[in-house]
Order: sequence, then structure tokens, then C-alpha cells
Amino acid sequence: MASVTMAAVAAHFGRDVERTLAKLPGIVEDARGRGVDLLVLPDATIGGYLLDLHHPVEEGDGIPHSVEIDGPETEAIIALAGDMTVCFGIAERAVENGRERRYNTAVCVTGDGVLGVHRKVHLPLGESEVYAAGEEFRAFDTPVGRVGMLIDFDKTFPEAARSVALDGAEIIACLSAWPASVTDRSDRIRNDRQAHLFDLYDCARAAENQVYLVSSNQTGVLGGLRFLGQAKVVDPAGEIVAKTWAKGGLAVAEADVSADVARARRSLNHLAQRAEHAYRLTAPA
Repeated sequence: MASVTMAAVAAHFGRDVERTLAKLPGIVEDARGRGVDLLVLPDATIGGYLLDLHHPVEEGDGIPHSVEIDGPETEAIIALAGDMTVCFGIAERAVENGRERRYNTAVCVTGDGVLGVHRKVHLPLGESEVYAAGEEFRAFDTPVGRVGMLIDFDKTFPEAARSVALDGAEIIACLSAWPASVTDRSDRIRNDRQAHLFDLYDCARAAENQVYLVSSNQTGVLGGLRFLGQAKVVDPAGEIVAKTWAKGGLAVAEADVSADVARARRSLNHLAQRAEHAYRLTAPA
């Protein structure tokens, strides 16, 4: 596929799974009408996110509804996707060695089924009270090319995006439920410290790896959290080429992804010109 139309979603998805499944067809059809090939929905699309980041289990409804990857919710999105590649977030319920665990998980599908899964590795604040941590970053093949997925706080760490880029990803889908600052609130989202970081990380991760980054996010309010929106598509030079700002909507951009990535790496290829022998990968004891 020479030209790929990518769309990042800014929208509110709460705890009511049936309401979400009723809402998704309109979003998917809107994207399809705009010729979208890759649609990236936010983290916690199915089941919603936490109500509080510091002490989530103390809230009356603090734990999101969890679902299996191969459950009816994923099947419903597979049926909607058709020939579109769709990434979305769930609270995953998994049974490992007879023990039930919950992960914050991103799933990528087409109408043919599940293409890739990523479990969030970096768990900030009280997330570890609710979710187990994932263990790896891997890219996978899709109809729109090789894709890697991150889940919000993962993008804070350069090693996460670099890992999927080294695994061949030319597009990174970053699914977020990223709120405004809780400790240093601003009257205007554009002045919020977390809003600044959200955009900064998106642009840096795209530029340092010379890839496209498609960044979705939740909007609205859930519990004590006010989500930023700011869905966007960033090109391999780190330039924002489409953005929703704080409102809900689609940030849509069309590109010849492989050609743009190759052009960005023609003279200065960040992946090929690494000096691994010089890097410290662990802190001093």
C-alpha cells in the first residue's frame, strides 16, 4: 500500500460497555467515509479507565470492567473493521497458571481477526494496584505496514518506541487515557503541564525514530480525571500534521509512509547510526 490514511481518535469512553459498542459504529463509519485505512482509538476504549490515579481501588467503582481478548467485545470490533486496521484499548482479563490477572491492553484488528496485542509495560502511580505489567514491545505486520503499539505512559520512555522501531515498525500507534495534571491544575488545557508533555513525547518519539506516530486519547471527565484529547498524527520529522486539540474528533492525515520514512533516514539514519557500545542501559548500583 503506497498511500495510507491514518486517523487518531479523541473521544470519551466510559464504563458502560454496551454504550461504547453502540457508539463505535458511528466513529468507524465516519472514518471509513473519510477513507481511513488505520484507525487508532484511545486506551480503555472498552470498559473505561481508572477514576483516580493515586488510590484507584479505594474508589467505589475504581476497577474498570475487564474482558477477554477473544471475547464478544473484540469480535464486535472485528466485525466493524472490515478492511480497516483498527487499534483499541481494553482492560484485559487473563487467566495465567490458574490465577486471574488484569492488564491494560491494546489490540489491533481487521475484519480478518486480531493482528497484534500490546500489554502496557510502564504503570504509573496506582495503576499497579489494578493492572499487571506487560513484558515486551514488539511490532507486527498489518495491511497498512508494520506497526508497533504503546499505551500512554509507555511513550514517556524512549526505549519503548525505539524497541518497536528496531523491530521494523514504520507507524507507532500510541493509545492513551492521558489526563490533565491533578496536582498542578490549569484553567486552560493548553497551559496544562501534562498537555505540554503529551505533545512533546509524541513529537520526540516520532522524530528520534523517524517514523509516523498516531496518538489517540480520551476526552471528557471520568471520576477525578479530566482527559486532554489532543489526538494527533506526527510525521517522521516530528511535525504534527493533524490534531484535534482538546475536543473530540478525528485527526486525519494521508501519507506514503514507507517513502517518507526512507526519505527521513536517507542522510541521517538514527537507527543505523546508533553507537550501542557507548550507551548506559542500567543505573549505577
